This record gives sequence, structure tokens and C-alpha cells, in this order.
Amino acid sequence: MNKNPQHKKPHLSQHLLTILLVPAIILALGWLSVRYQTDFDWTAGNRNSLTEASERLLDAMPDEIVFTAYVYPDGEQQRLIESDLRRYQRLKDNIRIDYVDPSRNPQQTQEAGITMAGEVVVSYQGRTETLRELTEPVVSAALQRLSASSEQWIVFLEGHGERAIDGQEPGAFGRFTEALKSKGLKARGLNLAATPTIPDNTSVLVIASPQRALLPGEVELIRQYVDGGGNLIWLSDPDSAPIPGLAETLGVNWLSGIAVFPDFQYTSGDPAVLLANQYPPHPITRQLAYISMFPYVHSLEAKPDSGWTALPIVQTGPVAWLESGDLSQAVDFDPQSGDVGGPLNVAMSLTRNVEPPKADDDGDESETPKARQQRVILIGDADFASNVYYEQVGNSELSINLVQWAAARDNQLDVNVPKVPDSSLYLPNWLLYLLILGFVIVLPLALIVFGVIRWAVRRRR
Repeated sequence: MNKNPQHKKPHLSQHLLTILLVPAIILALGWLSVRYQTDFDWTAGNRNSLTEASERLLDAMPDEIVFTAYVYPDGEQQRLIESDLRRYQRLKDNIRIDYVDPSRNPQQTQEAGITMAGEVVVSYQGRTETLRELTEPVVSAALQRLSASSEQWIVFLEGHGERAIDGQEPGAFGRFTEALKSKGLKARGLNLAATPTIPDNTSVLVIASPQRALLPGEVELIRQYVDGGGNLIWLSDPDSAPIPGLAETLGVNWLSGIAVFPDFQYTSGDPAVLLANQYPPHPITRQLAYISMFPYVHSLEAKPDSGWTALPIVQTGPVAWLESGDLSQAVDFDPQSGDVGGPLNVAMSLTRNVEPPKADDDGDESETPKARQQRVILIGDADFASNVYYEQVGNSELSINLVQWAAARDNQLDVNVPKVPDSSLYLPNWLLYLLILGFVIVLPLALIVFGVIRWAVRRRR
């Protein structure tokens, strides 16, 4: 055996190098973990991470967001609040969390409208909301409402059989308007016969399928509103009452008939129901990943040289056509009878630049407002936003995006946080009893029997 000491020197050097490298690696890893932080969320549905919609919302809110939690200093509630809000702080540096002890600051607690410990007041640009839970849908919805710098009213025309904005019947818009309110938009009705003026704070005027003809004075008020640069959404069913002169003002033609889709047996099962699964390039549908459903629609076309820039939002395929005959009979494309071949424009947007009013001669020219973009949306259907269809496939996302875009809230497009998946585990009584029997009685007895057998075997040896 070779016992030359020279052979031991490399081994000794390797041991010394290992002893030095191990703490050096540990120190380097510790330094990297402090300087660079990376989070991985492996929970079901990524419950501990924010959705892409919330990330876009935070990007659109540059100023500081302050969460003021009214909790007793027991530590546990503070830990839960910090855990819930840490997801937002990881994405936005200027989010601050303050804590107020209700027992030591009763006046501040009362002035904030706090009714129970654990409530959190979130404030942004001087606007506040009170939260009782801190799930992502609740917090992000509150932030979306606070992001609106001014009250934005979505005004729905009433008095001619339009869709009711607060009704719960299938054809009403109750769910739609509730969703608008959750986004920080205020919805109200307007009867021009009772109040012959369109309010100045109207962000968007919505005409939702009137069933009776408007009075000439009402039509003139709407035309003046559009001529003055007002934003408009016009939903027109095939059986809606026409509005004389408004289509000419907008430079469009509504086409008569109902769109028919010959491949319906593979999609909706109804030849008059459009399932849109591909959208032309448009900000409204840029991130829309779902199909949308439009029952019994008609189409429109834009006139050339109207002064408006027209873009399609929803189009049919080339095999669809506009049927001018009775749908109760067998239908077939017949151009001789007035049928119009596809592709058909089911939804369209119109835009144009509106010059601001001229400033007075003695006004400051540096403060002269810039030209803004006027926005109009026309859709050959109103059912898609009704209670019965609102939550079908992607109709809710599309409906909200239509209003957000018309109200010039481009940074709020596609900010639709999904509901948190149910993570509760519900077991039937028989299974609960079975688990108790197994863990409380069967498993301990099995361990005792196993121990006795092992003891007996060893004793025999």
C-alpha cells in the first residue's frame, strides 16, 4: 500500500476548498435571495397571484394607493391583510398599508364610516371605498371604480319600449347595468319627453332597441347631441322602430332582413343565431378570447365619404346572408328576392375628431383643449346584452368593453377579473363518519396490533 504523504496533499486541498466553497455558496444564495425576489404560485387556479386583468389595472393607476385597515393590534388580522395585499404590492411599489386601532382612534373610525373591526378603506386620488373582504375580484373592482377621475354617466334612452335598465325579466338589461356600476360607471334612464335635454355629464347615450317611434323633437335632440360630439351606442333589433335622420347623420344604412347562418347545425342549432368566434382587428375585441352570441341580428353598412372612420367590430363569415323572407319556411340564398350575401357587418364603430369650442380672445391659448375623438357604436342586435344572454359565452366581456371604449376608458378595456374558484371541500355525513372511524378507531387499533406482533416476533428470537 502506498502511504506517500504527497498523495494526501491533493485530498487535503480538496477538503479545504470544499469547506470554503460551501459557506461561500450559502452566503451568495442568501445575498441573491435578498436582492432578487421571485415568486412561484402552484396553487389551483393561481389563487395567490393576480390575474392579467388586475395587472393591467395597476399599470393604469400611476398614483399612490393607500389601504387603511381598522383592526385591533392582535397581529392575526394584520397578518391576513398583509398576505392578501402583498400580491398587489409586488406589482406596484407605491401601495401603502396603514393600520388604525379602533379602540384608540374612535373618532377617526367613526368618520371613516367603519361599522366593524377588520374593514379596510382604500383611497386613490382623494376617492375612497370601504372593503369587508380582500379577494382579488373585490379589491380590483374597487380599484377600477376609484380609477375614474370623474363621474361617468351611461344614459339609456327610455319611453319607447327600450330595454329596461333595472328589470330582471329575460329581455331587460338588469345584469348589464349592474356590471357597469361595478366598473365605476353610473347608469340612469332618460325620458326626453319628460326631460327634454341630454345632461352635459353624459359619457355615452345608449339607444337600446326602441319599439315605438321617437317624437320629432326627441330625434332632433339626439342629432344635436351627436353633432356636438357626444358618444353614442345604438342597438337596433330587426323589429326596432327606425329613427329618421339619425342614420343619415352617422353615415350608415341599416339593412332589412335577418342574418342566416347555414352551418348552424354545427354551432348554435338555430339558423338565426350568430356565434362570432373571430373578430376583425379592433381595440374592443383585441383581447377577447371567447365567442359571442347574437340572436336574430341584422346588419349595416357605412356610406363612403361620410366624415366618419368606420371599423367593423363583429362580422359574419362569407357563407352567411341576410334573409329577406320568412324564416318559418325553408330558406335559401336568393339575391333576386333581396337577400344580401356575406360577410355582413353585425357591429361597427364610427370615430371622428371633434374640435373643442374656441377660446375667448382674452383666454390663455396655452390652456386651449385639444381635439378629442368622438365614438359611436352600432349593433344590429340588443338581445346579446339582455339578462338571458348576458352571461352566455363571452357576451358579458364584450358588452362591458363596448361601453368602456365608447366612454373613452381605453385603459379599462379587458379588465374583467374572474370569480375566485370555490376552494371549499364539502363531504357527506357518511364519509365524515367513515373518516372518523378510520382515523380514530381503525388506524390506532392497526398500529397496536402491528406493535404486538412485532413484540411477539422479537420475544421468540
